[in-house]
Amino acid sequence: MLRISRRSFLGTACVAAASAAETATEPIIDFHQHTHYHDRSDEDLIAHQKAMGVTLTVLLPAGSKYGLDAHCYGNDSVLALARAYPKQFVFFANELPDIPETKAVIEKYLKLGAKGIGEQKFPVDCDSPGMQLVAEIARDYQVPVLMHFQHNTYNLGIERFHKMLEKYPTVHFIAHAQTFWGNIDKAHRQDVLYPKGPVTPGGISDRLLSDYPNFWGDLSAGSGLNAFTRDEDHARQFLRRHQDKLIYGSDCEDPTGTGPKCSGSQQLALVRRLSPDAAATRRMLHGNAAKLLKL
Repeated sequence: MLRISRRSFLGTACVAAASAAETATEPIIDFHQHTHYHDRSDEDLIAHQKAMGVTLTVLLPAGSKYGLDAHCYGNDSVLALARAYPKQFVFFANELPDIPETKAVIEKYLKLGAKGIGEQKFPVDCDSPGMQLVAEIARDYQVPVLMHFQHNTYNLGIERFHKMLEKYPTVHFIAHAQTFWGNIDKAHRQDVLYPKGPVTPGGISDRLLSDYPNFWGDLSAGSGLNAFTRDEDHARQFLRRHQDKLIYGSDCEDPTGTGPKCSGSQQLALVRRLSPDAAATRRMLHGNAAKLLKL
C-alpha cells in the first residue's frame, strides 16, 4: 500500500489549493455578449457572467434593424448597462453599414466611449461599400470591428476578405460565427454551417489568422464550440498555432452561465483543457482582448 506522509499530503494540498485560487482569480474578458438576448434580463446577464467567472464583458449592440437575429437591444441599452456597472462592462457601437445614418450613429457612440464597432451582422458583402465605410470609421477612431460571417446570410464572401485586410492594415477585424469557424478546414463546404468530423488544416480562416496581423478570431457561440469538439486533436494544434490571435467570448443566451445550455462555459472549459500552456490560456482569456481594447 502506498503511504504518504502528513507533510507531503499537506504540501500537495497547498499546491492544489493555490492552483485553484489562481484559476478562480485569473481575469477573464468575455468579448461577446448582448443585452436582452432572446429577452434575457440585465439581472440574469449579470448573474450569468458572474457564474462563469468573467471579470469584464464587452457588450455588442444591435443596429436599428434585425436585433442581430436574436431580439438583442441596441446602442442605448449597452451604453446604459456599461455606465451602471463600469467595472464589469464596456460596450461597442453599431449600426447597419448601408444606410444614410451609419456614420453619424456609430461616431456618436464612439464619442460616448465605445471601444469598438460590432457585432456587424447584416446581409451585405463583407467587402461591400458599406463595410468599407465601417472600416474607415474604425481606422479613423482606431478601434476594432467584430464581424459575423454566415454563408449566404451575413457578411458574404469570406474568400474575398483578404482584400479588406490588405486595404485597411491598421484596422483590427475580429471574425466570428459559422462560416469563419467552418473555414478553419481546408475541405470545408460553404453551405454546411456546423460541420462534423476531422479538420484538414489550411482553410481560409486558418490562413487569414496566419497571414494577416490585423485578423483575429472570436471563440464564442455554438460555432466556436463545434469547431473545437469536432476534432480535439486539431483544436489543440489550432490553439497552439494561433494563441496570439484568439479571443474568448461566450455569446450564449442562457440565464445561468453553467450547464449544457451554456456554450460559453463549455468553451471556457475547453480552452483551459486544450490550451498548450498556462501562458497561452491567459492570452486567449484576457491578454489578447486587453490589447485590442487598449486596457
